[in-house]
Amino acid sequence: MTDEQGQQGEQGLRERKKQRTRQALSDTAIELFLRRGFEKVSVADVAAAVEVSKPTLFRYFPAKEDLALHRIADHQGEAARVVSNRVPGQAPLAALRAHFHARLDAHDPITGLNDDARVRAFNDMLYTTPSLLARLVRYSDRDEELLAGALVEAGDGDGLTARLAAAQIITVHRRLAEENWRKLAEGRAIGEALEEAHGDADRAYDLLGAGLGAEYDR
Repeated sequence: MTDEQGQQGEQGLRERKKQRTRQALSDTAIELFLRRGFEKVSVADVAAAVEVSKPTLFRYFPAKEDLALHRIADHQGEAARVVSNRVPGQAPLAALRAHFHARLDAHDPITGLNDDARVRAFNDMLYTTPSLLARLVRYSDRDEELLAGALVEAGDGDGLTARLAAAQIITVHRRLAEENWRKLAEGRAIGEALEEAHGDADRAYDLLGAGLGAEYDR
């Protein structure tokens, strides 16, 4: 093994250790939040449970809310990826509409339409905790930025038009997810809620198409 290969191996090992620590912090935090309530768990409690210092925790997660929202971090940039990877000739809005319907059918937790007990508990915490909702909006800002970039790269509209479109699309996704969570929180059966969720998604994308269709639905 060369020195360069050895250095790369050490870097890879360090990165894997960081990823494991990050995941352990998030998983432990969410477990504590769900058991005791988000407001009743401190950053110090989480750090102690994972046996790291508070400064170490903050190197991984700048805010307490990020410990919870790390669970949805894999979905950041998803709308942008859908636009970038759509089939040739498919309009951006058509690709995003089809993807959202597919995620509903898969009961993807990100859509709010999942009745697994732990997912429900997490969503209950998310949608009833003001500081988490506020932090979710910041995550959405990054999604808007990435989606706008994908729309510009696809050659659809100028920068401002793409940013305005992305803001509307990402907000619609967030509101649809919250509405789906509300249906289940009210006691709807998931089969009934799924049918309504598909109708809501179509209504939302029809409205998006009415305003954005000239640029993004052709």
